[in-house]
Amino acid sequence: MTNFTNAIFYGLVLIIITSGSSYSQTIVKGIVRDAISKEPLQSVSIYVQDGKGVATKEDGSYVYATTNAATKTIKFSYVGYKTVSKTITPNQEQTINVELVVSDTKNTVIVKSKRGKYSNKNNPAVDLIRLVIDNKDKNRISSYDHVEYEQYEKVGLSLTNKPEKLVKNKLLKNFQFVLENTDTTKIEGKSLLPVYLEEKLSQKYYRKNPEKQKTYILAEKKVNYGDFIDNNGMSNYLNRLYEDVDIYENNISLLTNQFLSPIADISPAFYRFYITDTVENDGIKLIRLSFSPKNPTDLLFRGIMFITLDGNYSVQKINMTISKHANLNWVRELQVNQNFEKGPDGRYHVISTNMLTEFALTKGAAGGILAERTVSFKSFSINKPEPESVFAGAAVVSNITNSNNSAPDSFWIAHRHPQLTEVESKAYTNIDSLQNLPSFKRFVDIATLVLAGYKQAGPAYEIGPVSTFYSFNPVEGFRLRAGGRTTPKFNNSLYLENYLAYGFKDQKWKYFLSGTYSFNHKSIYSYPLNYVRLSYQYDTKIPGQELQFVQEDNFFLSFKRGNNDKWLYNNILKAEYVREFAKNFTITTGFKNWKQTPAGSIVYEKESDSYLDKIPDITTTELSAEIRWAPNEKFYQGKVYRIPIINKYPVFKLRYIAGIKGLVNGEYNYHNLNLTIGKRFYLSQFGYTDVGVEGGYIFGKIPFPLLTIHRANQTYSYQLNSYNMMNFMEFVSDHYAGVNVDHYFNGFLFNKIPLVKKLKLREVITGKILYGGLRNENNAAANNALIKFPTDAESGLTNTFSLGSTPYVEVSAGIANIFKLVRVDVVKRLTYLNNPDASQWGIRTRFKFDF
Repeated sequence: MTNFTNAIFYGLVLIIITSGSSYSQTIVKGIVRDAISKEPLQSVSIYVQDGKGVATKEDGSYVYATTNAATKTIKFSYVGYKTVSKTITPNQEQTINVELVVSDTKNTVIVKSKRGKYSNKNNPAVDLIRLVIDNKDKNRISSYDHVEYEQYEKVGLSLTNKPEKLVKNKLLKNFQFVLENTDTTKIEGKSLLPVYLEEKLSQKYYRKNPEKQKTYILAEKKVNYGDFIDNNGMSNYLNRLYEDVDIYENNISLLTNQFLSPIADISPAFYRFYITDTVENDGIKLIRLSFSPKNPTDLLFRGIMFITLDGNYSVQKINMTISKHANLNWVRELQVNQNFEKGPDGRYHVISTNMLTEFALTKGAAGGILAERTVSFKSFSINKPEPESVFAGAAVVSNITNSNNSAPDSFWIAHRHPQLTEVESKAYTNIDSLQNLPSFKRFVDIATLVLAGYKQAGPAYEIGPVSTFYSFNPVEGFRLRAGGRTTPKFNNSLYLENYLAYGFKDQKWKYFLSGTYSFNHKSIYSYPLNYVRLSYQYDTKIPGQELQFVQEDNFFLSFKRGNNDKWLYNNILKAEYVREFAKNFTITTGFKNWKQTPAGSIVYEKESDSYLDKIPDITTTELSAEIRWAPNEKFYQGKVYRIPIINKYPVFKLRYIAGIKGLVNGEYNYHNLNLTIGKRFYLSQFGYTDVGVEGGYIFGKIPFPLLTIHRANQTYSYQLNSYNMMNFMEFVSDHYAGVNVDHYFNGFLFNKIPLVKKLKLREVITGKILYGGLRNENNAAANNALIKFPTDAESGLTNTFSLGSTPYVEVSAGIANIFKLVRVDVVKRLTYLNNPDASQWGIRTRFKFDF
């Protein structure tokens, strides 16, 4: 199953079940304003006695809900104002608007912003934030020569609001002991049902010169769903959503997006700042600074921070959330709260971070998923050098031998920074019991079939993927396929995969069988890779079609534009060894024996005296070596898959292939060298750009089927790494260089357009340029001794070409996030428009789940 499936979908299934349900509760809403200026007040605390509270938003509005029928009084509190109490009616929805009066406290100074147009010029709040920006470097942990501390992390998922419809649902009747374990005290007005929990305790070390960071994982514990749900995938996905927050960085990464920090270098251009209060804490004067986005649809925060007036201009506390209008999907609420502590040197360092997000299908859905990450820091020590041995070896070292429940309960009781609640503690035992229920196994089995396309067939084998069971193409006609793969339950070291397919038009059987042995004695996809694989395949393929994470005989890709009659029958025997080293350095060596037989309109023929000599097939034998380096790469790690997480670091891949004539019937000698580089550039509020550069050179005299057949796409799906207006097998090269640029604005432009911004659409532009060519020795158009280029079956005209001095160029502009899932691109081809069947314009779509 994919990480999206593990981390999000199971919860969304339950959200759908609970949507639209309600239960008895008290709801109070309204607006809080200043009694004199009538301006709305942001971040006013609204609470009941001994209960949790909420805060007003930037427009002064609030919504407070509670299930406690005994609650009859609600209070409104704001620094510098008199606290107000109001009587409420239990179990009803009511509106209470409040006007607060400035208090007479002598130690409090309120600085009010004037009505009128906001300006950064002559604005004391902006002057203050610029002082904070100027002092960022000395307030970071990296300003110290040496730092060490203990870090405790807790990540949890809970379903919010457990209505009667969920409890009485027949599908969940055997899960009542789990459904009854709810927490109604943590967030007032919400009932939380924990479904996932993980904890980690680490010792952290930092050294400035030479710079080095070291983490020792002391203990780790997580809810265990057994083999039915990918626990590692769940953990990695949540850690990707909730990365460490450093308020002093220009950008803060949350939910795979980058939010501009309110103290980023360019924050005055995107935020409004207001000084709302001055207070004194432990003899240090603090300024309470409110901030909000100038454009509420941008990925920005709103909230308050307290700034020290001790000359360091440190952040002492910050509470922030996002605007309800932010261009973000599936998120109903997002909060980040950080507290800082004064150290012995007078500067402040973070001691706790809490990130809380509520996901929901819609803003008004009754149920949702609450995700929370809490990080606590203890025993903070500065400028105490540690011996070199502490920093030796890998950056992260685990002292754990068992990845789950690695330490006894007594250890956790003694070392947890904040102790678990009773409800959180019961989540561990409840889930352990849940995974043994046959009804739960059936539920997960069905979900896996629907989402990942695989169906459990016994304890150690999965049938799938379902999307390949039926497809069609011009050569095979109607095609049926069945196959599957083993799971780690079959063998921790051995992984088998197979399928059998039949085409009703060509009346031929196709098949595939592979076996992989892991020298790590665990899943072959687990870091670090260390396995050998042997496979044999007889099947059809379109020359020049390359897909990522999708099977080529996927039913949805059976629909293609234009003339799709160029096919091959392939007999491929492969053996490869993959070894992954530290710092994400991977070496792959391989052997490949490939017999390719033309099909469809492809015919292998060349001139021989006065007639054309048909060649039934071509056989090559290759030895290969590949080096891949992806510094700081992370993965969505699962049991039977591993998907890279794109980050800001580049990925390099260098591949060398040697064709050897005479080895296992190989017919040609050649050398093929290929280099690819990919990198994502984050541009803060302007989005991000993905850049891919590649080039290759083939040494030797070879026929066109062995040349580089450039990646084309004749489906209606937008392919990121292919040329979407190029026809299959339209261009071949023995030397080439290409650049692909995709820029995602993340709604930066659409967010500025009235009405349009409410749709939360996002803009995408791309450009792809390909230079290439053929030496005369490999150009069938100039060398009659070579196999001729394919021709059109009707016109007889050649439809495979070499690139000349003009590059192939295509550009596109797209709108993404349509219905939160769909991207539509208008693609325009700019060159080689006179080639047969060349289309100048096209519309392509792509589906993507994204926040």
